[in-house]
Amino acid sequence: MLIRDKKHFYTGMALALGFLGILYYMFTPSFNGMNAFHASDGLFNSISKGSTYYIPQVKEGIKKFDGKSFETTIFGDKIKFIPYATTILEANGFVVNKSGLGITVSGDLSALMMSATEDSDAMFNNNGKDLEAKYGMDGKQVLYVWWQTMKEVKISLDQQKNFPPATFISKNVINRAIEVGYNYYGIEGQHASERWGIILFSLVFYVVYTMWWGYAIFFMFEGIGLEMKSSRKKEV
Repeated sequence: MLIRDKKHFYTGMALALGFLGILYYMFTPSFNGMNAFHASDGLFNSISKGSTYYIPQVKEGIKKFDGKSFETTIFGDKIKFIPYATTILEANGFVVNKSGLGITVSGDLSALMMSATEDSDAMFNNNGKDLEAKYGMDGKQVLYVWWQTMKEVKISLDQQKNFPPATFISKNVINRAIEVGYNYYGIEGQHASERWGIILFSLVFYVVYTMWWGYAIFFMFEGIGLEMKSSRKKEV
């Protein structure tokens, strides 16, 4: 018979069935209408939201570009974005002109950065309806167009060898404002201190649950006579 040690085999089998039963339950919408994995993602996203709010620092950094004008041609090879970018830029007071396949934009550089950052701030604070009323398009779409626009501006500034604002746009306006506002839109921020109990439970459960499966496999293998031994020969 394949089973050599019934006690260990059936212990492992019971652990495996219990593990799979809990796994099945975690896939059901029993956690406020979500499965356990989506619920835990939501929990940790809401906790991380408070530690990713860099927008005030970005706004402070923009001040060093006050009074500096710019003129750039963008979207020469992405013409599908032109109508949306034109709407957003003109709504914020920038001069936009058709230029070949793309558009030429000019105005105050700090005002451009601040406009994108203010809209990102509104989205971070879940005020997407303000952007919808301002531009007539969905808030996440607005930030996506800003993301594309500021990437184009950054590339153009690099080509003009105007590196300081180009670097600031890439590292701060895009990475720490637009992307953060887009990614955390719709998530209610929480402090870890408010949810320490569920956080501790989640971490402990993760460790225990992982070991649970390991012991299930270990006992079943032992039950059928498989053992782990060192292959190193004993030195004389």
